[in-house]
Amino acid sequence: MSANLKSSGNLIEELGRAIGRDQVLTDPAEREFHAMDVYNALELPLAVVRPGSTAELQAVVRLAAAAGVALVPRGGGASYTDGYLPATPNSLLVDTSRLNRIIEINTEDMYVTAEPGVTWHDLWQALKEKGVRTSFWGPFSGIKATLGGSASQNSASLGSGNYGISADAILGFEIVLANGEILRTGAFAAANGKPFFRWYGPDLTGLFCGDAGALGIKASISLRLIRTPPFSGAASFGFETFEQMAAGMAAVARENVSADNFGLDPRLQQGQLGKASAKDAVAAALAVAKTARNPLEAAGKLVKMAAAGKRFLSGHNYSAHYTVEGVSQGEIKGKLAVLRAAMAPHGQETANTIPTVIRAMPFMPLYAVLGPKGERWVPMHGIMPFSKMNEFHAKLSRLYADNAARMQQLKVDKGGMFLAINTNAFLYEPVFYWEDDRTPFHNRFLPQEYLNLLPKYPANPDGRALVRELRGEIKKVFASVGAIHMQVGKSYAYMEGRQAEAARAIREIKKELDPAGIMNPGALQL
Repeated sequence: MSANLKSSGNLIEELGRAIGRDQVLTDPAEREFHAMDVYNALELPLAVVRPGSTAELQAVVRLAAAAGVALVPRGGGASYTDGYLPATPNSLLVDTSRLNRIIEINTEDMYVTAEPGVTWHDLWQALKEKGVRTSFWGPFSGIKATLGGSASQNSASLGSGNYGISADAILGFEIVLANGEILRTGAFAAANGKPFFRWYGPDLTGLFCGDAGALGIKASISLRLIRTPPFSGAASFGFETFEQMAAGMAAVARENVSADNFGLDPRLQQGQLGKASAKDAVAAALAVAKTARNPLEAAGKLVKMAAAGKRFLSGHNYSAHYTVEGVSQGEIKGKLAVLRAAMAPHGQETANTIPTVIRAMPFMPLYAVLGPKGERWVPMHGIMPFSKMNEFHAKLSRLYADNAARMQQLKVDKGGMFLAINTNAFLYEPVFYWEDDRTPFHNRFLPQEYLNLLPKYPANPDGRALVRELRGEIKKVFASVGAIHMQVGKSYAYMEGRQAEAARAIREIKKELDPAGIMNPGALQL
């Protein structure tokens, strides 16, 4: 692909005529911010384009294709695997924030269709009024994370215990292909079809789940609805060792009773969650009270939270937190009994403050894109079978031990978060914190009043380089246990070591759908 300066100028003019000149951002500061994620930046695009309808998105794609310019879709901006970072300066970054309409909420046929720029928080709020929600209902970053971002990158959190990841909730897509035409998937592609069912012959919907925008750009996404369970309960457990926590989380997962779950290591317990302010506590208490069905229940929840204080953060090295949901209080009691019995050989029950607050406030502000003391922050993750949890943890612990002196010297710290998905998978998320200067992303993404509360650090290029080195080594450790990844982007080695026919098939699909290679070059290592 190539575009000289003159043709680029012509393209900008044509884009302005197609979607409005104020929706084509060429200012260097705008391009820099939009082409940067939580962790990294690659190339500066020619422009940031913000289409406001499917027709405008098609126009953008056709103009870019004619000019031989790459297209890189961007969702809420909280990614960390280079997914929406242009790999070539001969690119247009497609900001989907104006594609934010909820097209249809169909409570008879139980599906919802929305544009890719709708956030999980906004979808949850719109559906709540009708007493329904999607089965998987968002990552914890859902106040910013969009449906399109999760569909393209895959995500897990709320609902993952019972219902899996974001892809498991998706029924179908409308995809704008590299030629500007629309491809529909699932039942929506049938004659007179509606997007109410995914499975009709080969699963074309699955092809675009987790594709990192390498095969096309989402124009609409349809998801399955369920009635919002009216009752919920929570339980938390503490452990001395990772092995105890992992065994307990696997045991509970196999029972299939948990709606939401996550585990924390000592760094995350005492750090990010331990810094709650009085203002945060008041907001959490109000949110918890609102989830109660009557004043007596609200009072009971608040009394338990007040009695627990911050006890849930002390006395244990690791912790795991659970929410169960159901159609009656009896179902809740039954599920909690099963959960406690499965966990009993492994951990000690403790105050359930954390899952109670998170169920009441599922989409909190994304302050965690910096550490609790203003450090730079980046996570990574791998999903593995339960039988590989301890092997991975032992190898990771050895890597940390071998580099402990360097990490201390260069002010690099680490943490970990954990999640069981359905009955059959364990997500391990190593996290790094290091003292370093902020990027333009942090300065714009976070509220200034919050940034004012945090210390600033000088540039720490050596610490930054160590984090990059350790991340590379951890990817090798993940590969050694057969772990796989969501949010593949351009960071994880999707094609390396891939079974030959699987690699050939994905390359042929890419070639068929995107023969000029303009759709997010470099994503999935394509």
